[in-house]
Amino acid sequence: MTDEPTGLWLIGARGSVATTAMGGLLALRAGLAPPTGCVTERPELADVPMPGWSDLVVGGHDVVDTPLVKRAEQLVDSGVLPHRLLGAIVDGLHAADAEVRPGYHPVTHRGSQAEAARRLAADITDFRERHGLARVVVVNVSSTEPPVPAAPEHDDLAALEAALADPGRAVLPPSSVAAYAALRAGCPFVDFTPSTGIALPALDELAHRERLPYAGRDGKTGETLLRTVLAPMFTARALRVRSWAGTNLLGGGDGATLEDPEHANSKLESKARGLAALLGEDVTAPLHIDNVPDLGEQKTAWDHVSFEGFLGVRMSLQLTWTGLDSALAAPLVLDLTRLVAAAHAAGEVGALGALGFFFKDPLGSDEHRFAEQTRELHRWAGELA
Repeated sequence: MTDEPTGLWLIGARGSVATTAMGGLLALRAGLAPPTGCVTERPELADVPMPGWSDLVVGGHDVVDTPLVKRAEQLVDSGVLPHRLLGAIVDGLHAADAEVRPGYHPVTHRGSQAEAARRLAADITDFRERHGLARVVVVNVSSTEPPVPAAPEHDDLAALEAALADPGRAVLPPSSVAAYAALRAGCPFVDFTPSTGIALPALDELAHRERLPYAGRDGKTGETLLRTVLAPMFTARALRVRSWAGTNLLGGGDGATLEDPEHANSKLESKARGLAALLGEDVTAPLHIDNVPDLGEQKTAWDHVSFEGFLGVRMSLQLTWTGLDSALAAPLVLDLTRLVAAAHAAGEVGALGALGFFFKDPLGSDEHRFAEQTRELHRWAGELA
């Protein structure tokens, strides 16, 4: 561990994942809960020089103004946060709430995207200076955006910055404005969503120019986690997968967002790319995401795998995964903050492919097999140590 105070700046700071991460951090810091689900507490990562729980200071941006305590109460009712913890973390949530600033929304913003990015960057810089932080890791946990069409400006930093200064254009989606602002503030960036975020050549160019690491994208918490474990089994045993169908049922904010087909496409594309890479070929893989408000924060994923064995014999595997997605995601957000902070302190630059372990659509790596990703994470951690 290090004793360097480190900022965790959350884009979407009043959402379910962010609130669960904050509540969990406060509970861990006070010794009220064990670090179950936190990969950085595994013995394989014990020697990495990263910030401890008490070294993390939280702030963020959001476009909604629901108080964090109110959001935490909703998560208690949904079974994500234990009721016994709420009283002990209320003061900490109030303190974090005071560090949340208005985010960028393209509908309400007036002026150029460059002006918006300057304001966002100034908020992060002010946060770092007021708290005397060694560094700030910016993590995007905001709602999933629709895929964005490619634009020439996405490939060249100079062209992008010229376009951002034009008040008549919105050349970047909000997630990429947040990534640009983080890099301009001198901060490493983590994209926990399938949104475009930092995954543009021009932003990679900026990260290298500023000597900053980044990681992403789309946190791997449930169904895809199982696929990255099971798909290599079929290929290793020379069994031919004929189709892999899936259905996701979810409620809460994610369910409402992903009910829109345009927003769902980002998630569907991310999942499909990973499955094709795991199996080494394209297979029929229909996937549906359905909003079931009654489920609240709970998510159920059902998969049906049709495969072929010796002499063409047809067989199948069915599996069901039911979990509370915010409770699965939140410890990974804390893990990534600690590991990216360690990478920044070590002078690493660009996409951190070794952190593909955490993502459905890993930046900087083409490896999707979970066992291989685990080995790569441990190898990288050993180098940092």
